[in-house]
Amino acid sequence: MNVYTTDKIRNVVLLGHTGAGKTSLVESMAYLAGITSRMGKVDDGNTISDYGKEEQKRKISIGTSVVPLEWNGVKVNILDTPGYFDFIGEVEQAISAADAAVIVVSGKAGVEAGTERAWDLCEKYKLPRMIYVTGMDADNASFKNVVETLTEMYGKKIAPFHFPIRENEKFVGYINIISETGNRWQGKEVVDMPIPDYSMENLSLYKETLMEAVAETSEEFMDRYFSGDTFSEMEIRAALRTNVIDCSIVPISMGSNTLCQGTYTLLDDIVKYLPSPENKEIAGFNMKTNEVFEANYDFAKVKSAYVFKTIVDPFIGKYSLIKVCSGVFKADDMIYNKDKDIEEKVSKLFVLQGNKAIEVPELHAGDIGAIPKLTAARTGNTLSTKACIIEYGKFEISKPYTFMRYKVPNKSNIDKVAQALQKLTHEDQTLKIVNDTENKQLLMYGIGEKQLEIIQSRLVNEYKCEIELSKPKIAFKETIKKNSDVEYKYKKQSGGHGQYGHVKMRFAPLGDTEQVYKFDQEVVGGAVPKNFFPAVEKGIQEACEKGPLAAYPVVGISAVLYDGSYHTVDSSEMAFKKATVQAFKKGVMEAGPILLEPIMSLKVVVPEQYTGDIMGDLNKRRGRVLGMNSIGKGKQLIEADIPMMELTGYCTILRSMTGGRGDYSYEFARYEQTPSDIQSAEVKARANKVAEDSED
Repeated sequence: MNVYTTDKIRNVVLLGHTGAGKTSLVESMAYLAGITSRMGKVDDGNTISDYGKEEQKRKISIGTSVVPLEWNGVKVNILDTPGYFDFIGEVEQAISAADAAVIVVSGKAGVEAGTERAWDLCEKYKLPRMIYVTGMDADNASFKNVVETLTEMYGKKIAPFHFPIRENEKFVGYINIISETGNRWQGKEVVDMPIPDYSMENLSLYKETLMEAVAETSEEFMDRYFSGDTFSEMEIRAALRTNVIDCSIVPISMGSNTLCQGTYTLLDDIVKYLPSPENKEIAGFNMKTNEVFEANYDFAKVKSAYVFKTIVDPFIGKYSLIKVCSGVFKADDMIYNKDKDIEEKVSKLFVLQGNKAIEVPELHAGDIGAIPKLTAARTGNTLSTKACIIEYGKFEISKPYTFMRYKVPNKSNIDKVAQALQKLTHEDQTLKIVNDTENKQLLMYGIGEKQLEIIQSRLVNEYKCEIELSKPKIAFKETIKKNSDVEYKYKKQSGGHGQYGHVKMRFAPLGDTEQVYKFDQEVVGGAVPKNFFPAVEKGIQEACEKGPLAAYPVVGISAVLYDGSYHTVDSSEMAFKKATVQAFKKGVMEAGPILLEPIMSLKVVVPEQYTGDIMGDLNKRRGRVLGMNSIGKGKQLIEADIPMMELTGYCTILRSMTGGRGDYSYEFARYEQTPSDIQSAEVKARANKVAEDSED
């Protein structure tokens, strides 16, 4: 592949709902650009961008793929992203490297939740965008419905550049609104055709929308528009490019991916209207001078880049995908990674077309490429030179809230699983592995359950190791509601020195469940010598780790040693510790033991029409709705307190109830007493486990 300068580069991310046609659009683009001699199909598992085994098996995109292609002397880096919500981290990585977006909408399904999310992401990151409606060859596809829905949602900035011509319910051509010409497909060729009478009304409407947008670009144009003057095609195109780049207008075009119709005009429009990196600003921080470094994709400045994605694949190796922010990267360059404080050599430079690596001699500012085998590099790291150390801010990645417990059934594979999961977390920043030592469980966090299920499958197929996923153990705690007064005498004689420890203790609620225990002694007359007090406290500390009710940690307990006895020969620290442990168990069980459950502060963001259903569901889940506030754009923020155990599977439920339009987040708030039925179930489960263990 040729080397391209900054002005000849377009970095475009494809966004949209799952199944809208992003991957098949890439196939159509690649075929027209001459990368492939025939178009692959998602159902056949032979597309350029869905090259992973899991993607081919499930027929969905799981990771972002980069497919660079050459079009009219311009390099277009296409970033094909997953539409499934569980892989939002992949989308966010791709957006960090993109300068513009194409939102892909199914002409058959219309505007979906993924379309709305794509738009919101473009708004958040101020990405210029185009909309491409796919599947226009389908009988029930409706370009008009998509345009009307989008216009209703987003206003006059929605502006069709083309719209379809149908004859006998067949998609036969399109009308170019800017040039006001009709075009018919004859095989691969496009020929002129007269505009049908039934299309004139839509042409007039869409052209008026464009003219209003053009007029608003300058006072001169506004005056000409109101005086009834017309604009030349060149003036219209120049004005529209300005409008598209500043996001004040969003062009819509359409086509059929499978017939490769409409893709040609889309690629032309990407080159004509979407910005090159030279039109964008980017700044980092010069660690040497403590000044802002205005990179701005200037090839003449010192080299710098950031890693926006990492691929760690057992079959194709490790690649750090970079976007060059300034300067020119070349093979054999020495680069410094400030985040890892290491200097490494760039052995080779590649551009990736799916999983195919194509070696290139250099990458100019604004371009996207891949560096193999950078051992220390991670996603989000900045690469520069040791003479001029630059650091760029980290891009935002969604926080995972769905979690499951995992076990390694084959103990000999524990290290192998740990290493594989570490590699997968380098690839996927929304995947988190947590060792919950308090509850003796390993937890895997992700955006949704589908993501965790795919991680489990990838471990088997790619890394030849297995894990079992199950519901996580909830971090209950135990405490007491009443006071108790107990004694316990530990006495053991088995020849020689015996064991003797005798304690009398009082237990009471501490009133503060954030404190585990408080130990005091009120022993008088030396009934228990002072040197055994530490052993008594150790016994309390040990007993608190595993409570007598259901084997959960004990908190909020006051323990007072007030009497006891000892033997001058047989008493020992161990004897008093064991006596205390047994006294503790007895004292807790006599003091009205209760289970405490973690309560989370939950925030749910949903469109207004779903608020009633969501609040009803939260009530069923023992949630307490604290309030509801409008946050604009027709969305409501619902705040509630909810037990953590009721959040299991909530991601799937929320998506189902809102058609994928709801989001949630939570954080720990406090512990509260568990209802009696749940406490009984936990105690019974504990008893059954003890019985099973004793049988084994």
